[in-house]
Amino acid sequence: MTNHSKTTTHILGYPRIGEKRELKFAQEQFWKGEITQKELKQVGTELRSRHWKDQAVSGLSYVTAGDFAWYDHVLTTSLLLGHVPARHSNGGFPNLDTLFKMARGQSVNTEQINREHTNTESSQCGCGVGHDESANAAACDMTKWFNTNYHYIVPEFRQDDSFQVSWPQLFDEVSQAIQAGHKVKPVLLGPLSYLYLGKEVNEEEVNNGFDRLSLLARLLPAYQAILSKLAALGVEWVQIDEPILSLELEDKWSGAFKLAYQILAGDVKLLLTSYFDSVEDNLSQIIELPVDGLHIDLSAAPQQLDAVNNAIPQDWVLSVGVINGRNVWRADLQSWLEKLQPVKAQRGDKLWLASSCSLLHSPMDLELETELTEEVKSWFAFAKQKLNEVSLLGAALDGNTHAIAACEAYSQPIKARLTAKHVHKASVQARLQSFTRQLINRSAPYVERAHHQAEVLGLPLLPTTTIGSFPQTADIRQQRSAFRAGELTATDYEQALKGHIQDAVKRQEALDLDVLVHGEAERNDMVEYFAENLAGFQVTRFGWVQSYGSRCVKPAIVVADIEREHPITVDWSVYAQSLTAKQIKGMLTGPVTILCWTFPREDITRKEIAQQLAFALRDEVDDLQNAGINIIQIDEPAIREGLPLKQRDHQAYLEWAVEAFKLSAAIAKPETQIHTHMCYSEFNEIIDSVAALDADVITIETSRSNMELLKAFEEFNYPNEIGPGVYDIHSPNIPTQEWILQLLESAAKKIPVERLWVNPDCGLKTRNWPETEASLKNMVAAAKTLRQRFNQ
Repeated sequence: MTNHSKTTTHILGYPRIGEKRELKFAQEQFWKGEITQKELKQVGTELRSRHWKDQAVSGLSYVTAGDFAWYDHVLTTSLLLGHVPARHSNGGFPNLDTLFKMARGQSVNTEQINREHTNTESSQCGCGVGHDESANAAACDMTKWFNTNYHYIVPEFRQDDSFQVSWPQLFDEVSQAIQAGHKVKPVLLGPLSYLYLGKEVNEEEVNNGFDRLSLLARLLPAYQAILSKLAALGVEWVQIDEPILSLELEDKWSGAFKLAYQILAGDVKLLLTSYFDSVEDNLSQIIELPVDGLHIDLSAAPQQLDAVNNAIPQDWVLSVGVINGRNVWRADLQSWLEKLQPVKAQRGDKLWLASSCSLLHSPMDLELETELTEEVKSWFAFAKQKLNEVSLLGAALDGNTHAIAACEAYSQPIKARLTAKHVHKASVQARLQSFTRQLINRSAPYVERAHHQAEVLGLPLLPTTTIGSFPQTADIRQQRSAFRAGELTATDYEQALKGHIQDAVKRQEALDLDVLVHGEAERNDMVEYFAENLAGFQVTRFGWVQSYGSRCVKPAIVVADIEREHPITVDWSVYAQSLTAKQIKGMLTGPVTILCWTFPREDITRKEIAQQLAFALRDEVDDLQNAGINIIQIDEPAIREGLPLKQRDHQAYLEWAVEAFKLSAAIAKPETQIHTHMCYSEFNEIIDSVAALDADVITIETSRSNMELLKAFEEFNYPNEIGPGVYDIHSPNIPTQEWILQLLESAAKKIPVERLWVNPDCGLKTRNWPETEASLKNMVAAAKTLRQRFNQ
């Protein structure tokens, strides 16, 4: 039967970077002074036009405007609202220079800024901080966007803040799209989420009772003005994003929605939008709001469909996000068609179809991946292909017989994967079945292991080391490119890498570091390198995703059961060890971080993927120790960010995440020292789980917080060894010996000195050698000074 009520189709946002990262390269040219601001803006104009055309050609009912950002969309909202910290204000309306100052800081050394942002192409440190500072205009803080690997600039709130519509980008973009003949649906970050995602920055004001939610009454008139301006441009619908509705909100926040939206209702129709989890916790508040529709994420939380559909008013639009904006897998359109047909019959044209969230979390275009096999390619849909998925499913829901048949055919490759033997490997499944809890426990407790390690390693008090990577020089990058292009033979490339390792070892010996590393010259990225060397992953050539600003990452894709077919790091570590009498530390990326920073499978659980990775890494740990590598670091910077959005789901995640790490490490003999590294995490809420990892040494970021983050470890009485990062590797500033000594003295008041290590706060891949050596020289000198003091 044909349903004559046409289904409205749309997406929540589109990638901005361009098919070949045109935006990234234009931004970096602008920062270097190689192009003008006018030329940079022209690149943005051309990209937006191209992306709206993609949406229109695919048959979507609306194109989405306002999703373009020069850095991130929260920062764009700050400028739209005229909400600029005083240190970045130019005395008038904010402009693009204001935006970049807020994002990157205003440094007196432009060359340092440029290097900072051009050398971090795919270096995933997971840090979540602003990277450039100066005494006059420090960059605003940066953090992760919910549980994604996308970042945003954190709004700063003070008691006397005011808001007024101050930046025309949103209105200019809407006008541009309308003039191009498109039917436009603007997207706007909602006022409650904007406040919630920021922070109070004046401690005295907070102590006196200031709460940023108190600014809501002052903020809402600016939002009214925005909606009024959009209505004047002819806009009918505005997508107003309130992603915090997927969280467990305090009463004061959930209760603020009704008043806020009573004030905002009127000028345009509002599609209240949330994503990344279910809105059921806040559903009773949502249905009281004077809005015209609700968007829910059925990819992340399919179980909420019936509850939401039954609860919201019949005259509301229900927009269902069924096309996963956070992953690369082709949708099973046939299954979605069957699930949604009853809802379509009930709601008619009040049912809209959409992506689950913005497609900015997806790579741009699958058609660029000419090196993939046809079978593998048939499993994926990147952002451009997801547009067609939304449109095709909409046509099928409308009863189009050709579309219904096309949905069935389109879904076949995904259905075929479910039983494919090269996807579900008997050998891997058998190993998973062999799992017992005995496998996750070290053969001796920490106190006993520490005694064995002291004998084998012979390290001094306050041993010095680094986190693992050293500068990825232009030579290294050029040689890697030449090798991949076939211009350098495997033998020549290996010799070149050995030369870089030899150089790194010599430099470390000259600095008199106690525990050395091989420098990771062979690695393009701490996750992608392992993905390339483990069976079960697919890497792409153009699968770039924006992390923030000009920084892009290229996540690998888990396509099958994961196994290690050969040693990955052993030869490089053994070669480095052959060059020195000092201890070389083996370097691995942990199972949870590899999982979090790749596109996971959707046909098995994240827990199962993590366990497969843990078994593979367990073999690597065993081979390293058997080859004479006595210290092995298993990095887990993503373990905190992997937390589910709802606190009630935290414990289950933490249990399997800790279990995966321990499974990878527990094969280590008592005399093998296991390190782990976590950067820029709030440890208070997960300190029990951090301790449960049972790593012999944990290294963390503490320099930016002046060792404040050590409080969690002090109060918990953390039992093992700790390396609190004593300087910030994301700043070009060279830390003085006195500064590092002061931090170490502070750390020694919180943690027994015999359990303290001395190290930077993260890997040194993005720095240059002069900065690196000068900083490490001061670090070693400070450690020796304090060591001498405690040894007296």
